[in-house]
Amino acid sequence: MNPTILILCIGNSCRSQMAEGLLRAAAGDLVDVHSAGSKPAGQVQPRAIQVMREIGIDISSHRSKHVSEFFDREIATVITVCGSADDGCPVFPGKAVRHHWPFSDPSHLEGTDEEILREFRHVRDEMKRIFDAYAAGLREGKAL
Repeated sequence: MNPTILILCIGNSCRSQMAEGLLRAAAGDLVDVHSAGSKPAGQVQPRAIQVMREIGIDISSHRSKHVSEFFDREIATVITVCGSADDGCPVFPGKAVRHHWPFSDPSHLEGTDEEILREFRHVRDEMKRIFDAYAAGLREGKAL
């Protein structure tokens, strides 16, 4: 059984959903990847689905989940992706390895559709770079 990685954010509608899709695509054969939030939004951001689809990753079947759904599971690693430690990122109980990789939240950006999509793509690409490197470390046995 593969170790479980839980990716956390507040609403579990954008950053954590994209991160889940990216890590699952990069290392889903090595780890069991999930995402959750402390205040789930109840849906996955349509723009997050769109920009992930642009790179061949389908997160349209994902759902926004509360972190409590994972309290009874053995979690090897928790990764928080909130923009800063002060913006209410959830804390997961237990002895899991923890990483905090802050990314800006494109879902609250104001502007034209194209400006907002450009920021979603920017965050997606930044996350992809980080999660691809993390997956490479997992493959080399140097990360968890």
